[in-house]
Amino acid sequence: MIIVKNLTKHFGAKEIIKNFSYNFPIGAKIAIVGANGVGKTTLINILIGLEEYESGEVIIPNDCIVGYIPQVPCSNPKITILEECLSGNNKLYNLNNEIKDLLNKLDNNYSEDIYNKYLLKEEKFSHYDGYAFEAKAKSMLLGLEFAQEQFNQSPMELSGGWRMRLELAKMLMNDPNFILLDEPTNHLDLPSLIWLEGYLRTFNGTLLFISHDKEFINGLADKVMHIQNGFINVYNGNFNDFLEQKEAHETLMQKQKASISKKTNQLQAFVDRFRYKASKAKQAQSQLKIIEKLKQIENKINLTDNVKLPLFKMEIEYPSSKVVLEIKDGSIGYTINNPINNTINFKLMRGWKVAVIGTNGIGKSTLLKTIVKQIPLLSGQISFGNNLKIGYYAQNQLDVLNPKLNAIDNLLSLVPSITIQQARTVLGNLLITNDDINKPIAVMSGGEKSKIAIAALLASKNNFILLDEPTNHLDMSSVDVLANALSEYPGTLLVVSHNRSFINVFADHILQMDRKKPAELVGVICN
Repeated sequence: MIIVKNLTKHFGAKEIIKNFSYNFPIGAKIAIVGANGVGKTTLINILIGLEEYESGEVIIPNDCIVGYIPQVPCSNPKITILEECLSGNNKLYNLNNEIKDLLNKLDNNYSEDIYNKYLLKEEKFSHYDGYAFEAKAKSMLLGLEFAQEQFNQSPMELSGGWRMRLELAKMLMNDPNFILLDEPTNHLDLPSLIWLEGYLRTFNGTLLFISHDKEFINGLADKVMHIQNGFINVYNGNFNDFLEQKEAHETLMQKQKASISKKTNQLQAFVDRFRYKASKAKQAQSQLKIIEKLKQIENKINLTDNVKLPLFKMEIEYPSSKVVLEIKDGSIGYTINNPINNTINFKLMRGWKVAVIGTNGIGKSTLLKTIVKQIPLLSGQISFGNNLKIGYYAQNQLDVLNPKLNAIDNLLSLVPSITIQQARTVLGNLLITNDDINKPIAVMSGGEKSKIAIAALLASKNNFILLDEPTNHLDMSSVDVLANALSEYPGTLLVVSHNRSFINVFADHILQMDRKKPAELVGVICN
């Protein structure tokens, strides 16, 4: 499989990857973990050739077929689900389209030259088993539980979880033996998550995936690759095993560093005492060389820094009315003849913290879009309370950020009412400081971008906030801190999430969405 030798990567003056070497084992299932912005996605991008590196070597054998799924599904998919799946095998897809184009030309204006080109393309297509190409795509989609009647549907009509399944189908069209996944569990409901874990567990090739989902890592990984301070260490076992080994490793490193420091201080004391004494000068110089070598060893010992946690300071400018929102006999969706869900009935009171749950495609995101008036209510009634100041974080919230601008300019453009100093304070609370403030959005990690989008909500001091999968892209520590902040928020919350442990921290009501019965609020915590 892929071999990495002495890999080094910088972003400006910051060394993201320090002299990393590793031979990826055949059949291993490796989870990459670490805080937002440490270089997890950067490592994957280097392995697939999307990013350059300063020094080192990445060796990909000829028999290694790499499959890759990014954090975000293709923003400009083909016109149908089947077509998008077929495009996963770029070589056969383009060849098939060229053949269709030549056949069209032959029908309209026959020539020997066009016919000969057609024969060459057709022979090549047949050689690569192209005539089983479409049947393979259909079989793949059916195996991933797409219905045949969906094949001609637009991918843009799918929920986030089903878009992820489509991305997986596209990738598998190339029969990869080395799969790289960047946050594959984002947007997935529990059944989809269980399905994906089961599928990947049976995959015979090498799997390298980024995840902040502890349970997913525990159920799948046999190795954990931890990135911190530019150093990459690999541990055997799942996430729980990694935590135990990491603690033992850091205890050992602390002892080694303390021992080296003690020895260095002893040698330095000798040098300070005798370096100017003629009879001891030569010996003192020798000790100085030993001190220098010990310091080099000491600097290579990677100890965990005191990890700072973000501060999601959630305030409101003024309170809303007692009744925030009420929907009666609501029908939501994009066409009146084909609603996604027509069983919406609930009243939302000031200060309630509601988690919206349900399977992929049930209409959770559509409900939030309807409430913030991005799309109209198809039928029924919706009424709003008074003095509402509404904030909305969408699944595609990262799209509102301008990739050409830096963090602080993006925040100022989203919330023009705040000052530069206020923007710096909000970003600083989320650990976006110093050089990161001036770094272009385009080179930031998904987690860093999410924090900037969330910063815009925090700076606005809304009294009614709607969040659609806010934990996607955030590291584990940030998710925990955000959950605690939501539990203390004095306003009203409506939050779509598949993260059960996240919901349990803040939710005092559950809105269970189901097509078979009305969506009504239940005043219990999700367990």
